[in-house]
Amino acid sequence: MLFLYNIGVRLYALLLQLVAPFVPKARQWADGRRNLLTHIRQELAGQAAPRVWFHCASLGEFEQGRPLLEAFAARYPDYQIVLTFFSPSGYEIRKNWPGAAYVFYLPLDTAANARQFLELVQPRLAVFVKYEFWYHFLTQLQQRGIPAISVSAIFRPEQAFFKPWGSLFRRILGGFAHIFTQNEASAALLHTAGIGQVSVAGDTRFDTVLRTAAAPPRDLPIVSAFTADQAPVFVIGSSWPEDLPALIPLMQRYQQQMRFIVAPHEVTVENLSLVETALPGQVLRYSAATVSNAAPARVLLMDNVGLLSQLYRFGSYAYIGGAFGKGLHNTLEAAAFGLPLFFGPVYAKFQEAQDLVRLGCAFPITSTAELQAAFEPLWLDAGTRAVIRETSLTYIQQKAGATATIMRWLEKEMMKS
Repeated sequence: MLFLYNIGVRLYALLLQLVAPFVPKARQWADGRRNLLTHIRQELAGQAAPRVWFHCASLGEFEQGRPLLEAFAARYPDYQIVLTFFSPSGYEIRKNWPGAAYVFYLPLDTAANARQFLELVQPRLAVFVKYEFWYHFLTQLQQRGIPAISVSAIFRPEQAFFKPWGSLFRRILGGFAHIFTQNEASAALLHTAGIGQVSVAGDTRFDTVLRTAAAPPRDLPIVSAFTADQAPVFVIGSSWPEDLPALIPLMQRYQQQMRFIVAPHEVTVENLSLVETALPGQVLRYSAATVSNAAPARVLLMDNVGLLSQLYRFGSYAYIGGAFGKGLHNTLEAAAFGLPLFFGPVYAKFQEAQDLVRLGCAFPITSTAELQAAFEPLWLDAGTRAVIRETSLTYIQQKAGATATIMRWLEKEMMKS
């Protein structure tokens, strides 16, 4: 099985290199790993400060782990944080994040790469956020006596760890000194697989969104001007082209009664044009907006990244994209502001989405007709919207605290130094 794993890792890298000339993300992935270990060696040369290593797959996992990163940095200011990403969508946006001393791509998971990386970084401990399970890195960490933990992890019965043929993947999990899961069901699954070093801590994203909602708002004069007339605002966050067929008829119907802020998941010419073509004369790109020309527009189209969590502050309703495709994006950022949520049908892998649906705060839909049927009663009933707001905020507050739980474990581990 390990032979097949090694072949699979190399084939994946080869495939990305082959398609790199045609796919921008694949090109970033391949280019970012060219001479990567040499680059890391040069960056770390002559640096004697102790280090810890945090690894995130992508931007979403970074935001999930961010409260823990910041809590660790505040508690242990003498330690340098080495932050790695697997995906360009995390690295390219956070490569200059000031909370980390170093930000790198993760080298390909081979035995040689893992050995060299750990020889260079020499971390006191390693923290993997949510989904990242790399055999050679975890094996090398274990052999060197460097504790590794997984945080905000969530597991499902259909995953390879729990299959009869999944012994290699169970060995990967055994490489963690501790696994902090989001829920009891994940912890129970791990126990059935013979993994005992498990605690239920919850999801660190609740700490992130609670802090974002409580923080002083960023100064966004264009968005403030766009929403100045106090009309209801429908925020469409992380939208994909697959989301638009359900959304566009609703936007066309209510474009004179509401304002819409649309933040595509991927800011490309094609994705921006889809919105502009569907709503001719109504759309203003953020890059072309000014305080004076924002007011007449009905749709503010975000052609930048990094503002979405702040945009929900202006919202009355929110649609979260991705759930007509591979899976739903972050619902908690909008729920932290008490907004009624709508999203597509692919959300079963997301515990918080299931919870919000069960609580009557979120509404999964499969078509325009279902979106209209879910939206219309809320549009007409301020009392129901108020109940949703209170329920959402209570839910977020009750689920917060994972960062403190994990930090208590880390503090005990650090005392062993």
